Amino acid sequence: MKKLVGYITTSFPDNNFTIDLSLAMGEAGVDTLELGIPFSDPVADGPVIEKANLLSLQHGFKMKDLFEISKVIAPKIDTLWMGYMNSFYHQGMENIVQKAKSLGVNGAIIPDLPYEEALAFTDIFAKNNQALISFVAPTDSKQRIQTVVKEAQKFIYLVAYAGITGSGKSEDLSEVISNTRAFSNTPIYIGFGVDEKSAKAKAVGVDGVIVGSAFVKHLLDESLNHNEKIKRITQLAKEIKEKINE
Repeated sequence: MKKLVGYITTSFPDNNFTIDLSLAMGEAGVDTLELGIPFSDPVADGPVIEKANLLSLQHGFKMKDLFEISKVIAPKIDTLWMGYMNSFYHQGMENIVQKAKSLGVNGAIIPDLPYEEALAFTDIFAKNNQALISFVAPTDSKQRIQTVVKEAQKFIYLVAYAGITGSGKSEDLSEVISNTRAFSNTPIYIGFGVDEKSAKAKAVGVDGVIVGSAFVKHLLDESLNHNEKIKRITQLAKEIKEKINE
């Protein structure tokens, strides 16, 4: 069965809501939860996630909120921290990776950490049994893919197109998928622009999908109360999970 990874913005609108939503998403079929660490300049993210990031920061998000939420949810749903290098750097990479392990979190997704720079932290992640997710893009050469995925853990994050999340572009990924499989047996999950309309097509040839903006847009819908937001997002998760496994 193909897997569903769901991204949400931590502490938006508050910690208790994030906990309730996370657990509900797990019950709805989300296999792995990306807890997004709010950041003022989320360069890989589109306007939907960027807005949620800024609102969470305006509401007073601190890293302790991430830790408090993770302590509750990580034992119940496979959890990764998704954030930008600045957030990890200020905590100290060894400290934050050890903290993740202690809370039951299983790894990190850091989109602005290039492969060459990530090598400096490989041992820290390995000794704490944490996965540092590898990225592959359509613009990567076969040689580059071989280098990047040779020690990939948990899953390989295939970026669906060059650009930012949520823009819904489409590219022929058959070659990059073939090249990735030639050098790694690690599952390939596709992200960027995946929603209920595109999920089935994007899931072809890969092992899972990563959905962010399609969920977060419901977090931003001020016409919905908390329970309605959770209902909308969990219904969407169920729909996408069904579609990718048809």
